[in-house]
Amino acid sequence: MAKIVSITEHFQHFLTNLKESFWGDLEQKTQVAWKRFLEAESERLRDQYAVWDSYERGTRKPGQYRNGYYERDFVTRFGTIRLRVARARGKSFLPRAMEKFQRRAPELAILIREAFLRGISTRQVGRLVATLTGETISAQTVSRLTRDLDQAVREFHRAALQDEWAYLFLDGVALKVRRPAGRQHVQMLVAYGVRRDGTRQLLGFLRTQGEGQAHWEALLEDLYRRGLKGDKLLLIVTDGCPGLAAAIQTVYPRVAHQRCWVHKMRNILDKVRKRDHDAVKLDAQAIYLADSRRQAEAAARAFSRRWRREYPTMVRQLERDLPDLLVFYHFPKHLWRKLRTTNIIERCFVEVRRRTRPMVCFVNVQSVDRIIYSIFQRFNLEWKNRTLRVFTQAA
Repeated sequence: MAKIVSITEHFQHFLTNLKESFWGDLEQKTQVAWKRFLEAESERLRDQYAVWDSYERGTRKPGQYRNGYYERDFVTRFGTIRLRVARARGKSFLPRAMEKFQRRAPELAILIREAFLRGISTRQVGRLVATLTGETISAQTVSRLTRDLDQAVREFHRAALQDEWAYLFLDGVALKVRRPAGRQHVQMLVAYGVRRDGTRQLLGFLRTQGEGQAHWEALLEDLYRRGLKGDKLLLIVTDGCPGLAAAIQTVYPRVAHQRCWVHKMRNILDKVRKRDHDAVKLDAQAIYLADSRRQAEAAARAFSRRWRREYPTMVRQLERDLPDLLVFYHFPKHLWRKLRTTNIIERCFVEVRRRTRPMVCFVNVQSVDRIIYSIFQRFNLEWKNRTLRVFTQAA
């Protein structure tokens, strides 16, 4: 008995939207009209080549004899059309108009890629195309079509950057990739830039095996090589990774560095007992919610006095990191909330995880780059005419 594959609500919603936008008001009559026209054109081209009418006889050059027809399906912007293509011996006569459609119309290739990039599995993409066109597309075909993105990925990594960015946010996201030895994690390091006028862009990403200093230096040096010299950089905000902090000192040593308070709070609370969780959280929040740096330093001293005996290691780490955690106080007050965390880039990672969740695990590292590029490029296009108002106020 054939196995029934369930269609998720996400897939069904996407399919419904595609049906409305992809075909619009095109009807079956359009397919029939194109079929008749193209078949007649195919016969005309063959007759012109063979010179003789169908019932004439005479001496002909080798290969000029008519040799019947063959049928072939073409998936076009008008749906799947089965054409009866005329042929002579050793030559077929596909109309030039049909050649422009190609085997699969460009719109269909875009549909396949878009469905895949929205987190729909390669198998479900095949069923989606079959529903729309009547032609079954294999998972291997879907994978092959998505490889067209490789050139776009290369161009993204080579694109020049203007040295006009004021704030740089750096963070990483872990993704699973299928390897011969089993599933492994790869780290995607990401750079997000904001100008003084509030315009923003995802500037670059790098797939690595970790978040060490060498890995982050590779990303930062790539940004520098592409044009981000850092002359106008005011602040770099990071997740607190030690390797990243060291890399910043190598590539952008004159730029101020702010550590993310969300990551720091997570580290603090991971080291305390459950009974102390709420009290420690409130005392730590009092540091970065203070109205001035002086008040923040006073709150930090109070935190140390209260918790040093219970959690000496955690308190020493907070005291060591405090200078990098309070840098945001040097900037306009309305920017503090944006500059004290990497939340601005974490929201992009939420979309990455949502899109990649149905895939469970990437087949190879190239597919990771294609997906990340496509998601980030979509963000960049959406942000072209949308600024972060809080930064605009400071321009």
